[in-house]
Amino acid sequence: MDASVDAETLGNIRAARTYLGRRPDDYLVPYRNVGHLLDMRAAESPDKVFLIHYDAAGNRAELTYDAFSRAVNRSANLLRELGVRRGDRVATIAYNHADTVILYFACWKIGATVAPQNVTEDDGRIAFILRSSGAVIAFVREDYLERAETIIHGADHGLGAPNVRQIVHMGGAARPGYLHYGTEMALQPDHFTPPEPATLEDESLLVYTSGTTGAPKGVVLTQYNMLVDARGISDWQGITGNQRMMCVLPIHHVNGTIVTLVTPLYVGGSVVLNRQFQSSVFWQRIAREKVHVVSVVPTLLQFAVEYADAQEAAGKGIWGEGVEADDVRHFRHLICGAGTLAVALARRFEERFGVRVLHGYGLSETTCYSCFLPIDLDDAAHHYWLYEHGYPSIGCPISPNEMAIFDAVGEGRRLGPGERGEICIRGHNVMKCYDQRPDANRETFKFGWFRSGDEGFFEADARGRQFFFITGRIKELINRGGVKFSPFDIEEVLLEIPGVKVGLAVAFENDYYGEEVGAYLVLEEGRALTADEVIAHCRSRMPFEKSPKAVIFGTDIPVTTTGKYQRLKLRERFAAWQHTQFRPS
Repeated sequence: MDASVDAETLGNIRAARTYLGRRPDDYLVPYRNVGHLLDMRAAESPDKVFLIHYDAAGNRAELTYDAFSRAVNRSANLLRELGVRRGDRVATIAYNHADTVILYFACWKIGATVAPQNVTEDDGRIAFILRSSGAVIAFVREDYLERAETIIHGADHGLGAPNVRQIVHMGGAARPGYLHYGTEMALQPDHFTPPEPATLEDESLLVYTSGTTGAPKGVVLTQYNMLVDARGISDWQGITGNQRMMCVLPIHHVNGTIVTLVTPLYVGGSVVLNRQFQSSVFWQRIAREKVHVVSVVPTLLQFAVEYADAQEAAGKGIWGEGVEADDVRHFRHLICGAGTLAVALARRFEERFGVRVLHGYGLSETTCYSCFLPIDLDDAAHHYWLYEHGYPSIGCPISPNEMAIFDAVGEGRRLGPGERGEICIRGHNVMKCYDQRPDANRETFKFGWFRSGDEGFFEADARGRQFFFITGRIKELINRGGVKFSPFDIEEVLLEIPGVKVGLAVAFENDYYGEEVGAYLVLEEGRALTADEVIAHCRSRMPFEKSPKAVIFGTDIPVTTTGKYQRLKLRERFAAWQHTQFRPS
């Protein structure tokens, strides 16, 4: 544990990592570490395909469990040759690729921690994260070598990460001055015995939160965190060794890594890894590779629906070229989370494709998912929880965690059904801590639960199951004169307006009420709306106080790489109305 964690906070973290009274070191998985699990899978099913990879050009490659395991061993031997030891941190500046996956597992086999970088962040932020992580080496894809040089060695540009002692080049042809990952790995033996076997308590991932303000916080996850959350995901989703998942999300984030890399390994299944999501080949690859489950974010549902609409308008099939409904009959459902899912979008997608959306919720701090809609709901119940409450339910807690609603001010008062407060989580998938952030650790774990920072509530069904709902980030709630409004409430009304593709409710500074309600809209192509029309619609559905007072139309939307809208980054666009007093007309 980080030496900066005081004794009281340490006790609170331990309490927050307890599941139904079961202490965090009373393990729920039978494996000694990730490497042990991989070795077992390779011995049991050496010829079974584990990883199928499509690059940006659509070229396909596959690795059996045996081939993947041997590649991981070669990579681990290379890491050892480069001086990487158990407990070290290794940075990646890369994208979805089989090499990246192999490197991750090689680090875990050694007992090293992967610190993946989000290449869509600015150079200054990446430099800060590299310094903060203490990474000893950086593995960098060909596309980012020059940029990485500037970030790591660019002290004269206000950048620099002097702790990174070497850059290793991944992909492309070997370059002078760089060690080439593929070339060097091929020279290594394909058997590996770690000098110090990793344990379930070894740190495995260091991922940084993508907050809109302040320094990013490093979330420390252990090998046990990853395995136990994969166990919970697979149990809830009914994912077994004879099923195949597909990854279309970036694996620098926990969603892509845990749901569609670690979970298939946990059950002995397989995964199709895509460089990125592409509407034109999404259903084609599901059909060709016999994929059963895909994890997505709401933005990708929107892209899929728009592509289907365009295909239909052109007189073609909605699934894409060469694909019919029968070709995807084996497909089970989509997992969807990590962003704001609107009821209208969920309904539109399910009606368009006849495919269920299993909405869920989780955070990097809880490894990945903490809850999902149950898979055993009949159609009526599924529609009820997804469509009929103004928000789509994020479902019920999965093992290995509990969930509850506490008062939003952090006094530790637990709330009942229908009462809005802060979503809090306790269980074995809760992170080890925030790295070198005693302030954040004290506040986040102050009463023995992990405090998510998200507002929500729960309702119970006839069986007593608690179905949770998220109503917004507590910091993104609109505080108008002391009365707080959820942006999600307002956005559901905005999305009712014909022609609105994306509608975001934004709190902007106002001299008279502290904050006022703004609406930021992206319209469908060829549509036209006026601010007066938007305001009139909202006033017909909501009281004046809650309705938007100013409307901005735009085309760009600030989002994280997992599709979360960043409302706070839109505040400044409403600066023209800071001094305006709005009155009912």
